[in-house]
Amino acid sequence: MSDLLFAAEPRQRDIARELYALVRDLPLISPHGHVDPGLLADDEPFPDPARLIIVPDHYVTRMLLSQGIPLARLGVPSRTDAPVETDPRTIWRLLAQNWHLFRGTPSRLWLERTFANVFGVTTRFGPETGDAVYDEIAARLAEPAFRPRALFERFGIEVLATTESPLDELTRHAKLEADGWGGPGGRVITTFRPDDVVDMEFEGWAGRIARLGELTGEDTTTYRGYLAAMWSRRQAFKAAGATSSDHGHPTARTVQLTTAEAARLYERGLRGGASAADAEEFRSHMLVEFARMSIEDGLVMQLHPGAVRNHNKSLHTVHGRDVGGDIPQATDFVHALAPLLDAYGNDPRLRVVLFTLDEDTFTRELAPLAGGYAALYLGAPWWFLDSPDGLRRFRDAVTETAGFYNTAGFTDDTRAFCSIPVRHEVARRSDAAYLARLVAEERLPLDEAAETIADLAYHLPKKVFRL
Repeated sequence: MSDLLFAAEPRQRDIARELYALVRDLPLISPHGHVDPGLLADDEPFPDPARLIIVPDHYVTRMLLSQGIPLARLGVPSRTDAPVETDPRTIWRLLAQNWHLFRGTPSRLWLERTFANVFGVTTRFGPETGDAVYDEIAARLAEPAFRPRALFERFGIEVLATTESPLDELTRHAKLEADGWGGPGGRVITTFRPDDVVDMEFEGWAGRIARLGELTGEDTTTYRGYLAAMWSRRQAFKAAGATSSDHGHPTARTVQLTTAEAARLYERGLRGGASAADAEEFRSHMLVEFARMSIEDGLVMQLHPGAVRNHNKSLHTVHGRDVGGDIPQATDFVHALAPLLDAYGNDPRLRVVLFTLDEDTFTRELAPLAGGYAALYLGAPWWFLDSPDGLRRFRDAVTETAGFYNTAGFTDDTRAFCSIPVRHEVARRSDAAYLARLVAEERLPLDEAAETIADLAYHLPKKVFRL
């Protein structure tokens, strides 16, 4: 067995091997991610190595961009008439020629493990071998065993949650359910992500609200009708298998407005007169509203604050959202969440899983909050922090205050389907290494460490996300 990410000290390494062996083959639970459900609904062969591995992965493309390689040369689709590279081998060669940029990064680790573990390619990747690796992966992609559903089975995924807007009619999830793959309790389920109909600063917000009304038959020109439409879509998502909602607000701020105050804000937004402060006030109010709805319908709330979206404005202008132009910012939780927690924080029917891009808050704010409110759980390190060292720092920061059982297990949060087993492997190895240290230091008996690692890898995410 590989000793990847295990301690160099022999006793800890031996314990880590033993613990990892217990969870290596447990099914994968993926309660939060951004894989396109059409991938599994249609089950078509993947197009080519570049469009599978490079084009959709903004971890990869943003590193190349930082060294002056435009995303157009990497095949990232454009919203303008600007030309975009379409030859997959040319795109692949750019990655190979610049492979040195990824030294020491989790992207390199994930990609190398994907090449070896998913595609069986053990050739060392680099400028001289890029074409050979491309050819090997392309040959695998032509085989029936490498179609999406076959890989899903081989990866050992038990549940995969995708993420959709309330405006999504969920036709791909309906096809998955018809094929025996989706629906309540299914292997592929959806997640309710209402940001584009909550955030007044979202491009085309008023038009989206009108579409929400058409989809639900509710009068979304009124705040009352808007809330009814939101409730209607939540129930449609539950019927499609959803067990959680996801909220990617710029901040974690919450506020309780009266119905009249919220209605005035809402109507101002529809007229196009809302300021940035109005938009933040409305987002903050809706988080409390969603907590109330969650108590009623049981959807677990995920809160992913702290990203300054589209910080790279020229990138957004040319290529749109979610292409690597976002930057983390400092995030307050203690004061920001107080209104929501005052209202519902001690209600065990509510589950809120908190994520952060500001790891300074793990020890100071998030661990004490999760250790002090029945409704709160800590999500795994996310986005810029989901590296081996980030996972270790998370355990070091939160365990003494929140323990293991106020955390929600690992979430891979990926668009890159073939990286899912690799990311879970890294998380399980990291936890094995952490627990091995506790055992070696006589702070935790081995049998309890064995039970804990199984809970972290499998049982906790199933329980917390009500899967």
